[in-house]
Parts: sequence; C-alpha cells; structure tokens
Amino acid sequence: MKHKKDVQHGTLALMVLKTLDVLGPLHGYGIARRIEQISGDLLSVNQGTLYPVLLRLEQEGAIASEWGPSENNRRARFYRLTRAGHKLLEAERREWGQTAAIIARFFEVKAKDLA
Repeated sequence: MKHKKDVQHGTLALMVLKTLDVLGPLHGYGIARRIEQISGDLLSVNQGTLYPVLLRLEQEGAIASEWGPSENNRRARFYRLTRAGHKLLEAERREWGQTAAIIARFFEVKAKDLA
C-alpha cells in the first residue's frame, strides 16, 4: 500500500503548468487527479491548496479559464496554458534543472574532492 505525500511547497504551480502543457485544458478536479496519476499515486493534491494556485496563476496571466460542461455534464471551470504560461514553464524547468544538478552534487561529493 502506497503512502501519499502532500505536494511540496513551491512545486504545485510547476506541476499544474506542466500538466496543462501535456494534457491541454482541464478543470480543477481533473488537474488534481492527473497530478496524482502522473506521480504514480504517491502525491495527494489538496483542493484547498490547488485553487489558490490556479487563481494566482490566472492573475499572473500564466493560465486562462472559461466555463464549460464537465464529463458528467456539470458546469466546471476549465484552465488552459497561455503563451506567458509556456514561457514561465520553460523558465521554471530550467531553474528546477539547475537546482536538481546542485543537489545531486551534494550527494556525490566526498571529502577527498574538497581537499
């Protein structure tokens, strides 16, 4: 049985942007479920955390939204990546790549390397 972890602070916006980049427009519930699915069900996305991130990304112009019918014919707000969102995603990808490379160096370093 897998133990789900909450999404780490500062990573949810990146996951939202990448999910919309890969899958196209989705409603909030769909975004949350897809993030959980992509993580191999190791992450749990709290709705109370997701919607403020969606609001912030929309206010920043990284995503846009419009109302439409969901799979079960309920009214839902669908979010999509904007041109600015694509640029932000690329900048975030580069930054996370650099951060991951720096952390990897700390796991690889040995005392003799520092002499």
